[in-house]
Amino acid sequence: MMIFSKSSFLPALFVAFISAVIAGCSSSATVLDHPATNSTLWMQNAAEYHALTTSVYKTAGANLALAVEDSYWSAYAGDKKDEYQSKPPAIILDVDETVLNNAPFQARMVKQNSDFNITDWNQWVMEAQATAIPGALTFTKRASQKGIAIYYLTNREAKVEEGTRKNLRKLGFPLSEDEDRILSKNERQNWTSAKTERRSYVAQKHRILMLFGDDLNDFISAKNISQQERTELVTKHLEKWGKKWFILPNPAYGSWESALYGFDNSLTPNQINKAKKEQLETKQK
Repeated sequence: MMIFSKSSFLPALFVAFISAVIAGCSSSATVLDHPATNSTLWMQNAAEYHALTTSVYKTAGANLALAVEDSYWSAYAGDKKDEYQSKPPAIILDVDETVLNNAPFQARMVKQNSDFNITDWNQWVMEAQATAIPGALTFTKRASQKGIAIYYLTNREAKVEEGTRKNLRKLGFPLSEDEDRILSKNERQNWTSAKTERRSYVAQKHRILMLFGDDLNDFISAKNISQQERTELVTKHLEKWGKKWFILPNPAYGSWESALYGFDNSLTPNQINKAKKEQLETKQK
C-alpha cells in the first residue's frame, strides 16, 4: 500500500488532471483531423444526402416504363454489334455507396484514427450490417416487379460474397433464386476491378436499361486516366446521365481522389497531401 502526503498528493492530482485534459483534447483533435470525418458525418446525418439519393432513384423510376417499352433503349457503352433489342431487360448497380451505405465502417476508421485495410473491410462485409441507400430499395423492388433482372457488380472480393448476399437479402433487395447476380471482383479469372468484363457478361444475355454507381468506373473504364480525360468522358456521354446512367454522391472515397495525385501509389502521405493541396483553386479557372 502506497502512502501519499498531502503535499505530494495535490501535485500528482493536478498532473493527472492536466494529462486527462490533454488526452481528451488530443482524442478530439484526432477525430476532427481524420480526412473522412466530414464526409462520414454528412453521409450519416445530412438531410441533403437523403434527398440527393432519393432524387436519383425517383428520376430513374420515372424512366422505367419507357426504358422497358423502347427496344432500342440501351445503357451499355460497349460493343453492341449483336442484336440486343430482343434480349430481356436488366439493370446493373454497383453495391457500396450505391445500394449499401457503409458510413458506419467509415466512422470506425475515424474513431480508431486508421486507414482503409482489406482485413477490416472484409470483416465489415461479413457482418452484413450496412444499411440501404435511401431510394435504392424502392426502386430495385419496382424494377424487379416489372420483370427486370437486377445485377449487382461489386468490387468486394468473391470470398466475402456471402456476406454481401446476406446483407442484401436482409434488407429486402431483389435476388434471383436461379442465378448468381452478385458479380464480385475475381469471381472469375478476368473479372478485375475495372468491371468492364462483368458488364459485358450481363450484356451478352440482357438489354441493359440503366447503370447505377458512385464512381465513373461503374459506367465506363476510367482507370489511371487524367482528370481532364475523366471530365471528357463525362461530356462524351452527356446524353446518358440522368436518363440511363445514374451516379450517387460519395465524398468519402473513390477514383476521383486517386486522380488528384495521378494514381501514383508510391507517394508518401505527405506527398499525397501536397498534391491535394495544389489542386485547391482559389480562383475560378
